[in-house]
Amino acid sequence: MRIVIQRVSRAQVTVEENCVGSIDKGLLLFLGVGQGDEESDADWLVKRITKIRLFESAPGRMDLALPDIGGGALVISQFTLFGSLKKGNRPSFNRAAPPERAKQLYEYFAEQLALALGRPVPTGEFGADMQIEAHNDGPVTLMVDSRNRDF
Repeated sequence: MRIVIQRVSRAQVTVEENCVGSIDKGLLLFLGVGQGDEESDADWLVKRITKIRLFESAPGRMDLALPDIGGGALVISQFTLFGSLKKGNRPSFNRAAPPERAKQLYEYFAEQLALALGRPVPTGEFGADMQIEAHNDGPVTLMVDSRNRDF
């Protein structure tokens, strides 16, 4: 699994002009599920995300994690994180998990994150054409891959 983490002051996702999820201060999470990913990858990412210190207690000092600030998390499915341009100009997405499996793990990830945070985690709509509005804070953006845990 790959995830792009953005610290935001607020974010929302819209499908067909209807807001389906929004947060105030917190993390906007773009989640890609790859072939061979398992629930253990999602569990590892949840633990990592809830411990990453991306929020400031004082200017220039990022020493607070998402649970410390009571921040929200908005999860968006993003199969294009497994896109490859290795063989030309048109991206190949054959390293992404099949949609049915990707949806299962995407929903599992959101459920486990909600349990870890002790509050609901809004999501986008899997497979839908979504519009994302984000007010990046910092900006602070990181990418984490469950197959490369040396990050």
